Amino acid sequence: MNRKAIFPGTFDPFTIGHHSMVKRSLELVDEIVIAIGKNDAKKSYFSLEDRIEMIENLYKEDPRVSVKYYDNLTVDFAKTVDAKFIVRGIRSVNDFEYEKTIADINRKISGIETFILFTEPELTHISSTIVRELLRFGHDVSQFVPEGMVLKK
Repeated sequence: MNRKAIFPGTFDPFTIGHHSMVKRSLELVDEIVIAIGKNDAKKSYFSLEDRIEMIENLYKEDPRVSVKYYDNLTVDFAKTVDAKFIVRGIRSVNDFEYEKTIADINRKISGIETFILFTEPELTHISSTIVRELLRFGHDVSQFVPEGMVLKK
């Protein structure tokens, strides 16, 4: 049985925290789809095409990881790729409350389970929002993105 999960997010940009979630998730599942979702509430720093390319390049040597875009409900997308699980990471109590509510709804409407992984303590301060802000002001963000990831902008 192939245990497939999706890891949804906007990944603008993909950080070392996201990378950690993917690596740790692959200990639990056979395959993971990094699912880049459309979020009309957020103004993207990187184009969708660039985000897909940057993440695909990062995992080009690992056939267990793929990258796809979606613009519907996360659980509906999960069904289209035959995923049985959703992977989410949390950094704080506030994240937990939000993720628990969404996981409960997703399970109720689709039967799809959510794995919640706690962010490693040394990575809890890293977020795409902060990395974008640093980029906007011309700072080097190489310590916050996976080694080997080339930011396209």
